[in-house]
Amino acid sequence: MSVSTFAISYTNTVNYVTTKMMLLLKEIIRQIGLDPGFMADWTICEDGISTWLASRHLQRVTLEVYDPKTNALVTKWELDVVYDTIGEGTLWVDTAALRYAILKQGVVPASCRYSIIVSRKSGYPQVAGWESCAFRPTDGFRRYSIGAMVGGNGVHAQAAYWSR
Repeated sequence: MSVSTFAISYTNTVNYVTTKMMLLLKEIIRQIGLDPGFMADWTICEDGISTWLASRHLQRVTLEVYDPKTNALVTKWELDVVYDTIGEGTLWVDTAALRYAILKQGVVPASCRYSIIVSRKSGYPQVAGWESCAFRPTDGFRRYSIGAMVGGNGVHAQAAYWSR
């Protein structure tokens, strides 16, 4: 008779989910026709996401794509964080649904720029390099849910995008 056990700590889950969320953001940027290298320091972004996932303050990571001439929103991608009280002990990512949504949404003009904005619960720990800002208006846009994209034991992220 053989008995085995497998445990995933929440720290490992946070590291995995953070890494995969960063990958998803970069894939969205690349596949909609923009350069992931435009963002000066991905490390600051990763530090914030990881810290706020670990403290359970992170609610949403938003990628806003905008026209730099008018500052008007062109499209918006969101990763909503859901904290579960229990998990299955598995780590997973589903990029197929994301790729399909990107094909539906299409590419954006190469002149567009982007920013990554997070929503957090009150009382969140400070992370160097992050500052407060406002979301661009979504008037005339509609939100489309894609579904769960990445997750692990106790936390997962659901994706959505905004389009006209």
